Amino acid sequence: MNNIEGFNRQLCKVTKSKSVFPTDDSLLKMLHLAMMDITKKRAGRRQDWSTIHAQMAIYFAEWMPE
Repeated sequence: MNNIEGFNRQLCKVTKSKSVFPTDDSLLKMLHLAMMDITKKRAGRRQDWSTIHAQMAIYFAEWMPE
């Protein structure tokens, strides 16, 4: 499994536990918090995570912090 698939799988675990979100903003906030948590956990494991993070920042600029 590649890094993007693993990252996506972890995000799916977060949204699967709660099937209905009251608003779109609540879903985005949940995904943002999960993404920050996943990023912290993965940053120490992969040597190329900074490259992956930079590529995701380009594609998801509005969601990812600076």
